[in-house]
Amino acid sequence: MLQALELRKPPIEDRGDTGSFNRMAEDIRRGLEAEQKFISSKYFYDARGSKLFEKICHLPEYYLTRTEMAILREAATKLTKAFRDGDIVELGSGANWKIRTLLDAMGNARRATIRYIPMDVSADALETAAAGLLSLYPELEVKALVADFTCELHHMPSNRPKIIMFLGSTIGNLNEEETGRFLGQVSDNMRPGDRFILGLDMVKPVQTLEAAYNDSQHTTAAFNKNILLVLNREMGADFRPDDFEHVAFFNEDSSQIEMHLRARRRVAVHFAPLNWSVSLERGETIRTEISRKFTRLAVEEFVEQAGMMVDAWHSDPNGWFSIAQIVSQRG
Repeated sequence: MLQALELRKPPIEDRGDTGSFNRMAEDIRRGLEAEQKFISSKYFYDARGSKLFEKICHLPEYYLTRTEMAILREAATKLTKAFRDGDIVELGSGANWKIRTLLDAMGNARRATIRYIPMDVSADALETAAAGLLSLYPELEVKALVADFTCELHHMPSNRPKIIMFLGSTIGNLNEEETGRFLGQVSDNMRPGDRFILGLDMVKPVQTLEAAYNDSQHTTAAFNKNILLVLNREMGADFRPDDFEHVAFFNEDSSQIEMHLRARRRVAVHFAPLNWSVSLERGETIRTEISRKFTRLAVEEFVEQAGMMVDAWHSDPNGWFSIAQIVSQRG
């Protein structure tokens, strides 16, 4: 199997400066100098972070992935109906099980006409997932892009019909302003006939929401703290993860789960390459993620504001999760 993966190693193109030291340094300084300190959740996903998140997806409390997968299996034929000779672009692609559901629905002949373009900030995660797909679907063309989907969508190829996939309710990690900007970029990159497949976590009982981010195995806590290890390695910081505790709660006013790292004591952290330090008082937090929860009306409104429209809506019987097929209103 290892030899097969080496033979079918996917081409990976770095089209952004997501991983550059200067971009990351700018992000981290802006976040840790804010009144409410924060670190962008995109920095969770190094190789270890991606593995931890994959483990989270299989936890009993974490309903999101299994519910979305059930919807995908039910709707896959409709979502890919008549699509051929085009590109499937998956934003924040991570592991490859979701795209496999759509590829299986297409069949061998149509898959041979498709180019799959995963876009992610982690080159390691891209290579692992894409190589696995090539071993399963030898007829498939794969071209991976290392890029930040929040600001580098212009790197997507635009000369073929496309399905753009943004699953896992990752859109919930963007605040309202970021969501509008991101959807505007998606809209700008869509032609008539293109499809945008959007996964959305819906509003539901608070107990269910909070349990999903506070699992009994503490895997989410390890995932949360992993972001500090990423900063230590990439930014030369000296965070000690044991100085922080994982905190996750539902903010009803903002309709969002928030994940934080709360300082157990007064903490001073030095970033040697930047010759810069930051301190936190005991009890002070660093917000590492928001995960907004949606209603269908809210989704339809922000999609329309971006010049698109919801063309089809797929949900589970409980209405806990939804997948919207979105098309451009232009042209």
